[in-house]
Amino acid sequence: MKIGELSKRTGVSIRMLRYYETEGLLKPKYTTSGYRDYAPDEVQTVERIKLLGAAGMTLATIRQFLPCVRGEGLAFEPCDELRNVLHEQIRLADQKMTKIAQSRKVLESFLYEIEQA
Repeated sequence: MKIGELSKRTGVSIRMLRYYETEGLLKPKYTTSGYRDYAPDEVQTVERIKLLGAAGMTLATIRQFLPCVRGEGLAFEPCDELRNVLHEQIRLADQKMTKIAQSRKVLESFLYEIEQA
């Protein structure tokens, strides 16, 4: 399928699909006339990229993760690096949650001060 069709099926812009390709996440074949030709399973690959990105993973981390994904959903093969990547991603998520909680406390204190005035 051409890049426009992949974009329609996944809701990801053509520009972003090209970026995924430059990052090594998508590997289309090229026709003799130079057009990208995506295999049907690339739709699932893009959906996985979107899901992992929504979980806070960078494209570099997703690149490590994708070879471990198998089947229809997000079931993972036991890749050696997978456990370490997941631990690191959880640690980063915990750090973000701590920062957000601190920001919320600051905002609450500002609101309290304003409402007391």
